[in-house]
Amino acid sequence: MNAVQQLVAACTVMVLLVTVVGARMLFVRVQEMRRKRLHPQAVATSVQVAAKLESTQASDNFRNLFEVPVLFYVLCVMAVASGHTPAWLVNGAWVFVALRIAHSVVHCSYNKVMHRLAVFAAGFTLLIVMWLGFMLTLPGWFGN
Repeated sequence: MNAVQQLVAACTVMVLLVTVVGARMLFVRVQEMRRKRLHPQAVATSVQVAAKLESTQASDNFRNLFEVPVLFYVLCVMAVASGHTPAWLVNGAWVFVALRIAHSVVHCSYNKVMHRLAVFAAGFTLLIVMWLGFMLTLPGWFGN
């Protein structure tokens, strides 16, 4: 696979992660609502969900996957659109994806905050470094 295909594949794996976490969220939520005999309207808002449901890790993680990872998707799109896809960026993309998978596994399972924080911080730092590296090495920018 060339660099563009690799970046598209990394983004595709992120989309699959969102799909898996979304399915987990749906399964856990429906199970808890059935167990507690809650009508769907009883959890129509996030305030009601917080008050009535105990298992919110999957839904919290699902929301997280639409926060920082959006910057990853934009970086990948910009790299592909500009034709600037250096090998280090592709490697960084795969490490970022692995860190987001690890973050989701921790968040949706045993949810140890310090473990989750360590993985999040590593991924966020990597993403910022990738953005800086991309901008500094983009032809036509900063004298390149």
